[in-house]
Amino acid sequence: MLRGRVTRTREQVKAKLVAALVEDHTPQQVAVSFSVGVFLTALPTLGTGFLAFLVLAYLFKQLSKVALFASVLILNPPVKWGVYASSFWLGNRILGPVPGMTFDGVSASMGTGLLVRLWVGNIILAVVFAAVGYVLAFRLISEYRRRQTVAVS
Repeated sequence: MLRGRVTRTREQVKAKLVAALVEDHTPQQVAVSFSVGVFLTALPTLGTGFLAFLVLAYLFKQLSKVALFASVLILNPPVKWGVYASSFWLGNRILGPVPGMTFDGVSASMGTGLLVRLWVGNIILAVVFAAVGYVLAFRLISEYRRRQTVAVS
């Protein structure tokens, strides 16, 4: 089941990135666009990430809108909960446990400690995801364009 979902998601992302190839963007521009989208989608923006996408797409014409929005397929809502859990775990490993936090209960007084750990871990994961996204998108686009050039020749 998980393997099938991963395969479907990979195919959807590939189809969106291939669609981005029709645009007049360099492989670097498409890969940066996808990477920026992955970074923003990984952050806990509570829905404002879509607004950020619209603003970025409007302000920066060199961004590929298709590649930017394709990133949503990677970190869709069900996947984000795993990212949040991993982010908190990572932040907790870096900053140490939240003072007073037990498995018996969480109180509002721990809010800042929880949020700081979530954000620290989340920013680190977002940077890693964005870097991996850039490399994968760039390789996919470059290989696709190379094959198209060979096929035309």
